[in-house]
Amino acid sequence: MYEHTHAADEARSSQRGARRRAGRGTRIAAVGAMAAAVLTTGLTLPASAAGAQDASAARAGHEATRTALESVVHEGPPGGIVRAELGHTTWAGRAGTADLTTGRKPRADDRFRVGSITKTFVATVMLQLEAEGRLSLDDTVDHWLPGLVAGNGNDGSKIKLRQLLNHTSGIYSYTDDETFKRQEFSTDFLQHRYETWTPHRIVRLAMTHRPAFAPGDDWSYSDTNYVIASMVIRKATGHSYAHEIEQRILRPLHLNSTSVPGTRVRVPGPSGRAYSKLTGELAGPGEPGGTVYDVTELNPSFAGAAGEMISNNQDLNRFYRALFSGRLLKEPELKKMMTTVSIEGLPNFSYGLGLMKMTLSCGTEVWGHNGGIQGSISQTMVTADGDHALSLNFNGDWNVHEQRVVDAEFCGA
Repeated sequence: MYEHTHAADEARSSQRGARRRAGRGTRIAAVGAMAAAVLTTGLTLPASAAGAQDASAARAGHEATRTALESVVHEGPPGGIVRAELGHTTWAGRAGTADLTTGRKPRADDRFRVGSITKTFVATVMLQLEAEGRLSLDDTVDHWLPGLVAGNGNDGSKIKLRQLLNHTSGIYSYTDDETFKRQEFSTDFLQHRYETWTPHRIVRLAMTHRPAFAPGDDWSYSDTNYVIASMVIRKATGHSYAHEIEQRILRPLHLNSTSVPGTRVRVPGPSGRAYSKLTGELAGPGEPGGTVYDVTELNPSFAGAAGEMISNNQDLNRFYRALFSGRLLKEPELKKMMTTVSIEGLPNFSYGLGLMKMTLSCGTEVWGHNGGIQGSISQTMVTADGDHALSLNFNGDWNVHEQRVVDAEFCGA
């Protein structure tokens, strides 16, 4: 639900024989000319005192990114923001509108729900705990949570923690459950948007389904994996995964616009609004036409450690650049995180521990994650040396071609 890149969607499609867009949530209609009419992009933000020369160079070097951002908004979501950092220069672009009622334009520092980008934070904490000797990625789920993963062919004694983080556990993704999808992505969402989901409730739902495959035999993206991982973190530390993220990552890096909201329903300001089309359709690509709903307020506990976090583009770039620079993980742990599983039929995409690796059309290799939750599509990608980073967000979840912006930034086309 909260994350499926186009590549990940295709991976699951090739596995199941049909294109499924559950990661985009509901089918949404384009707002059309309302968004396209207010395009404004190209806000240059030198990082600290980079000076006029650096600012000018940054502006000139992001024309393709600017054009791609505008084209995505023109075709689908109401608005979008992007922040690119290269060395000590920073460029931010914006397009469309952040609020269809007031006409407010997007701001470069707007906060938004990041969806499955949450998974990289969770995996980082798990690897830190392993480095401290408090757990091992070779531990089984049953070692920490005996009896949790059981029934219908599920067996936690055969699933390692590493397999949760790289999606080779075979555990069914609760976000594929038909009843769950109807409740969260159809117009039923309007009656359920403030409902609280606990991790145990989520896992119980997943256990009503058989696993997709035996542990380690294949790859399939499952949001359940990270909900279970958060439960392991609590058992190993005595604290919630949110507490561990705050203490280990957010505070040390001064990510002041990033939070783990739990059951809090509002996005802290500054922020725009989030839009979705809620229909009776349970899965599929966006379609033109239809009613657009403001879905900004919701209880994100239904996403939990699979995708509940809130951040902004500046914080996301800082997090990923710190990760790849070695500030959060030492070399052995970062190497484990970057050890990927290949996916049949997708030679340019693979998945590590809470990290995606993509080889773009120009041959550039980038690392990061993306995420979708109702009304919000986000992505962060960075080169392995941490020198070049890109974060983006669109405040609608239909017809969003965010990969176009990534390709433009890193390939210039």
